[in-house]
Amino acid sequence: MKNHHILALAWVILVSGCSLLSRHALDEQYGPADPKRFDAMRAPLPGLAFRRDVQPILERRCVVCHACYDAPCQQKLTSWEGIARGSSKDRVYATRLREAQPTRLFADAQTASQWRNLGFSAVLNERDASANLAASVLYRLLRLKAQHPLPAGSILPPSFDFSLDRAESCPRIEELDAFERENPFWGMPFGLPGLTTAEMSMVTRWLEAGAPFEGMPPLPKQVEEQLDQWERFLNGDSLKQRLVSRYLYEHLFLAHLFFDNDAQRHYFQLVRSRTPPGVAVDLIASRRPYDDPGVDRVYYRFVRERETVVDKTHMPYALGAKRLLRWRELFFKPDYAVDELPGYDPDAASNPFTTFRALPVRARYQFLLDEAEFTIMGFIKGPVCRGQVALDVIQDRFWVFFVANHGVAQARDEFLDRQAQFLRLPSEEGSNARIIGPWRRYAQLEEKYLQEKSAVLTRYALDDNRPDLDWIWKGEGVNPNAALTVFRHFDSASVVKGLLGEPPKTAWLIGYPLLERIHYLLVAGFDVYGNIGHQFLSRLYMDFMRMEGEFNFLALLPLDRRREVRDYWYRGADEDVKNHVYGSLARLDVDSAIPYLSDDPLPELYAMLRKHMAPVLDRRHELTGMADVDLRRDLGTLAALRGPALSWLPEVVILRIDQPARVPAYFTLLRNTGHSNVTSLLREGRNLLPAENSLTVVSGFIGAYPNAIYRVERSRVPALTQAIAGLAGETDYRALADRFAVRRTHPDFWPISDALQDEHLQREPIRAGLLDYGRLENR
Repeated sequence: MKNHHILALAWVILVSGCSLLSRHALDEQYGPADPKRFDAMRAPLPGLAFRRDVQPILERRCVVCHACYDAPCQQKLTSWEGIARGSSKDRVYATRLREAQPTRLFADAQTASQWRNLGFSAVLNERDASANLAASVLYRLLRLKAQHPLPAGSILPPSFDFSLDRAESCPRIEELDAFERENPFWGMPFGLPGLTTAEMSMVTRWLEAGAPFEGMPPLPKQVEEQLDQWERFLNGDSLKQRLVSRYLYEHLFLAHLFFDNDAQRHYFQLVRSRTPPGVAVDLIASRRPYDDPGVDRVYYRFVRERETVVDKTHMPYALGAKRLLRWRELFFKPDYAVDELPGYDPDAASNPFTTFRALPVRARYQFLLDEAEFTIMGFIKGPVCRGQVALDVIQDRFWVFFVANHGVAQARDEFLDRQAQFLRLPSEEGSNARIIGPWRRYAQLEEKYLQEKSAVLTRYALDDNRPDLDWIWKGEGVNPNAALTVFRHFDSASVVKGLLGEPPKTAWLIGYPLLERIHYLLVAGFDVYGNIGHQFLSRLYMDFMRMEGEFNFLALLPLDRRREVRDYWYRGADEDVKNHVYGSLARLDVDSAIPYLSDDPLPELYAMLRKHMAPVLDRRHELTGMADVDLRRDLGTLAALRGPALSWLPEVVILRIDQPARVPAYFTLLRNTGHSNVTSLLREGRNLLPAENSLTVVSGFIGAYPNAIYRVERSRVPALTQAIAGLAGETDYRALADRFAVRRTHPDFWPISDALQDEHLQREPIRAGLLDYGRLENR
């Protein structure tokens, strides 16, 4: 053992020495690095524009893996500033005992030299201009791929690790010589084909010129005028306006805001600033949107989005004359007073039912309902939802409905103030939370809330208000946000408007207290840089959110069938868990007013809900509207597959169908994994029910992280269905992939990728962003 430690120490000294020697050699040849070299944009060269010539290449070849919090080595290539920032050996998604220093681009540091002080290393040359290529990590990793293309074979060897929690190398420039010798096939793009000669030539020319950047183009005058109008609205001096603006900000801080009459769709973020409109923004970079800003007066300002739009974080939200009128109607037309502004004490600020008590509940809820998909998308596309542990709290597919903002909502308003103490959230513990003690306390608070809610709901229902379809919001007959489908893809998730697929195993009925808590638990209150205690408390509390949504939905079923359905949803779960869904803690001993005609009420209820919501259903992803009847039939046969064979299929597959004399058609195959229940935190495998696996086939694209791309001729769709139905192991799947998959190693991978990315952006010009290839399989 002693010798082992000596050898290990010697290796550390050797590696450190090599790094020092490499740095020393670079310094001798090119001079010392100047961390301030890219603190300002470098003047562009005539005929060479970053945004026109270089950025499109980086977006389609590099950003598809290097964006957001899960960018390898925190290397974000979504903007010039992200490239200048460089990379870090520290991981954002990590199990840590103490909170980490936030490293949000454009927020936690503003210049390259500031990022160096936070541990980031340069990927551009920061030495003499003669080293613009030799001392550029970015160039040398691209060159490494050009010199060493992917090894022969359709499947890459095990040395290519694509797992979610894989080790990351993140070589600094002084470590790069050794990295190239030891990993000659690890050039960039990692595990994908390299750039074309023309692409490499353009990027090389740009890097050789010193990575110049011409800056962002000026905003159109019309957009500037609208920004000024909205900032005036958000920064009124009255206490009412200041409280309303705080509420709006805490729900929109992740949004990509745009003006509905802006044909170019410039995106903006809403931020807190120390400075008022008319003065440059002085950003308040707090961990959470409700943290103490440290100033007497906060101003809400718009900053321009400078990064490439990627699907995994893109949350568009339209502003315009109708939106402004709607917000005035909701928050300023009602007669109420705001006598004082709430503070930012964590216990109160983390609890929206305390902070915003003065604002009408009906207004708050309707604000969330108007863009319910966006509200739910916060915990789907926000930083919380990454990894299996974060997502095993939800079923693989379920439908979402909302309690109507009238009738039963009145019963909610009458007791919500009294329940605020029971609706406290774990986020008040901060980013260095403990688990056991706080967890018991929040579990007890939830139990008290469920008991009070059950009592109030029972009294309301007994007063000739038994549960029926009128309890469900219909979007005023025009709003498609009234019905949503959520898909879980094991370690990522998606939410879309509409009721997609066959009737699901479960559904949620969400009212205001639940919708607001989901947002403050997993969006406003979640810190991706928090410790393991904070992360686990958030995950554990989300169990309660799921169970409450399911309880609300069960109330629509006949009284004598609710426990039976609950038991089916929670096969193998503890009785204590079931009681949170429907039982001694959560109960409604009043029968439904819905006239059921069959002995199987759940499918009947789903059918009634489809009909009930028909006027507002978004059908863009449904197969029923396809003009090609034969293809619709064949895809319907594919979607009807069930059982263990689907266990071998990836979670999300983009299916390209090539048709003679027609443009390719694109669909998404979504595997829905069967579970006995979803209450297990770390042992999900024990709850899998392969016999209950199912497949949803939709038109277009769902899922920001495709796991596979299939390319099939129209005539071979039945053959694909037959191959999937016959899967019994990895050998079978490899044979399927040999016939239909566009693997990472495919010689036409990038042209095929470009075509599907273009189709995605053209189909959904507002909703779509670049898809991410970080989870593409290697099978």
